[in-house]
Amino acid sequence: MSQPHPQLVRSASLGGAILLGLGSIIGTGAFVSVGFGVELAGSWIIWALLIAAAVATFNGLSSAQLAAIHPVSGGTYEYGYQFLNRQLGFTAGWLFVLAKSASAATAALAVGVALQTWLAGPTWLVQVFAGLTLLLFTLLVLGGLRRSNRANAILVALAVGALIVFVAVSSQTPMPLADISHEPSWQNLLAAAGLLFVAYTGYGRIATMGEEVQNPRHVIPRAILATVVVVTLLYAAIGWGILHYVPLTTSSDFVLSNLMPEGVWRQLVAIGAVVAMCGVILNLILGVSRVVLAMARRSDLPPKWAQLNEQRTSAPAAIWVTFAVMLLIVLVGDLKIAWSFSAFTVLVYYSITNLAALRIKAEDRFVPRWISLLGLISCLSLAAFIELQIMFVGLILIGVGLLWHAYRASQRMD
Repeated sequence: MSQPHPQLVRSASLGGAILLGLGSIIGTGAFVSVGFGVELAGSWIIWALLIAAAVATFNGLSSAQLAAIHPVSGGTYEYGYQFLNRQLGFTAGWLFVLAKSASAATAALAVGVALQTWLAGPTWLVQVFAGLTLLLFTLLVLGGLRRSNRANAILVALAVGALIVFVAVSSQTPMPLADISHEPSWQNLLAAAGLLFVAYTGYGRIATMGEEVQNPRHVIPRAILATVVVVTLLYAAIGWGILHYVPLTTSSDFVLSNLMPEGVWRQLVAIGAVVAMCGVILNLILGVSRVVLAMARRSDLPPKWAQLNEQRTSAPAAIWVTFAVMLLIVLVGDLKIAWSFSAFTVLVYYSITNLAALRIKAEDRFVPRWISLLGLISCLSLAAFIELQIMFVGLILIGVGLLWHAYRASQRMD
């Protein structure tokens, strides 16, 4: 009889779980993805944010429901196996690795762009700085969750401080009479909401750490809900602040620091953007590596990747694999493609989350079924408005993953 895998030490509290969620969310949403949303939604950017927030709420409640009754590392990968079937479970894990690696690559590239701009260096430095940033935080994660959690708390505090500065400064700017130059269509509004939804999905990081938090049935649902509420309020304030700086002609102007007049406040917000990106990278390395760990434990990925260090605080092989995938996406070097790819794959991923939540027995349920049903419908609907080329690539990679899964299954049967 095989020995059970050693379990990770439960070292995170409710506050730590919320900080991890905030660290995963505050960054790309506040400092990068708004520009992509404005490119599509124009003056309807606030509506796009509200749609994304509503979809995030449905998904957050479904995630909380699942995590409360099945609190192990792996998130929807584990839920798919538990409540659906092997194929959907594997697909969820595969999509999580792809989606969150793309999000981390986007954040790393944003850091690279900022550093390259400050140094006025050649454009190839963007990828170099992005890769070095990923390496730095990979080494930090290898030190264990507790050390990473402390660093994350500092990153979150600095990033939120920069956002407060932006809102305060923008509130002193009179609202313009004119609006953004183009009037968007409802199709562009939903496409923008699909891209902005990714900016809310950091709460899923909390659901993947069920093996690490203290009292997971109590902590995880409350941490997810608290994170969604806090971020929704923060995004509403940021959106209100952005409207003080329209009309604009291009979406690139929607980088928060670039909207502000020259001076010390602008520099502080720019530094805050880099800090926020680092917080995102830190937490995504943690989250993706935990799913790689879970997949390796089930032999969906090579079992050697499931080995823990002597202190049982991290899984070095899984973390290095995570770094390699993120670095590969960084080498593509396109922020918009990486973000759009993350949007499509994460929307399909959360569709599986809601589908799994619909299978929970009535006696175990504290979230109404209609919440999960709305989550499923809204995720699939928004995914349909992502660029066709991105959808095509995403579907191909899902197919590749399922072929790999079938191959591994046939090996286990031999």
